[in-house]
Amino acid sequence: MNRFLFATLAALFLLGGAGKVMAAPASFSAARSLVTASSSPGNLYVAGFSNIITAPVSGDLSAVGGNVISTALIKGDALFLGGSVDSREEIKGDLRAIGGNITVEQSVGGDLVASGLSVNDTGRAGKSVFIIALNTVLSNGASGPVTIYGNNVSLGGDFTGDVNVVASGRVTIQPDTIIHGAFSYESPETISMPDSAVVKGATTYTNISYLPNSGTSRAIEIASVGFFLLLRILGALIIAGLLAGLFPRLGELVAKRAYTTRLRSLFLTLLLGFAVLVATPIMLLILSLTFVGFGIALLLFIIYALLVFLAVIYAGIIIGGIIARRFRHRRMILWHDGVLGMLILSIIALIPYVGVFIALILTIFSIGALLLIFFHFAFPHGEQIELL
Repeated sequence: MNRFLFATLAALFLLGGAGKVMAAPASFSAARSLVTASSSPGNLYVAGFSNIITAPVSGDLSAVGGNVISTALIKGDALFLGGSVDSREEIKGDLRAIGGNITVEQSVGGDLVASGLSVNDTGRAGKSVFIIALNTVLSNGASGPVTIYGNNVSLGGDFTGDVNVVASGRVTIQPDTIIHGAFSYESPETISMPDSAVVKGATTYTNISYLPNSGTSRAIEIASVGFFLLLRILGALIIAGLLAGLFPRLGELVAKRAYTTRLRSLFLTLLLGFAVLVATPIMLLILSLTFVGFGIALLLFIIYALLVFLAVIYAGIIIGGIIARRFRHRRMILWHDGVLGMLILSIIALIPYVGVFIALILTIFSIGALLLIFFHFAFPHGEQIELL
């Protein structure tokens, strides 16, 4: 814990005092709950889960903790980091604050830079204001340019410089608000300006629409199709590698049938696959017309869907097996043969018309080959048919 506090204090020292020569020695304080009631002649650095500063600080003040509350006059700059930040007294220099809820109740002589979930400034910044927060309220204006990024923004008071707001929600102008410079804002809807509010410079509104236009919709559509296509290809590569690695003998038999059998056997295998692919849905439709046949049709549909799925995967394994036999002179099917073959099949399938036709032919052949292999495995002593 002591090392953490020491590192925190060292970081605050670098952030708060870099580039400055201290006229008086700095003060360091660290504790779980810290109340600073004695004035500091120079810079003050405090760290703790709860920090309350009640005595004036002649130099800069840097505080970090769960809660940071300053009720003291700060003659230099202030740096606050905390879950809740509350500045209740005047700050002569700049104020930089990062926290969940940030409240500034008195004036800031220099720049105000704040980032948090909510920022509520009822004081007044003597120079520029830069805020990034979900909800921002400026109630007393600012003496310099104002830039705000957030969701809901409320402006009130006298603004000497330009005001620039980018909001994803609502922008509100309070009554009697005066903006001497230009006012530009981006939001989904325009401001309903009170009659008592005055903008002396130019007012520029930019609509932020979260409904994409036709060009954006087209780009999103293309990106979505590409993303899901990539996922489909990756999924097919993984499954092909698993099946080829777990069942190398089955992949070897399917690749052997495509590589070594005669042209007549190839044609008959292709014809068998085509007949099963086309005739099975018709048979399932007829069976589902009766109450008894509906259960049988449901079971056959599951088997049919599994067969088609395996046929698509083994269509890629066939390509990988042929490459292994032709160029590597190896009959055994390894997992990377399945991945390579499925990758080639996926690329071929992307070719309009021709690629889809080639992939369909390979899938139909794979259906026939798988059926013959399963039949031969189920009836090993049966009469060998010509297709084998």
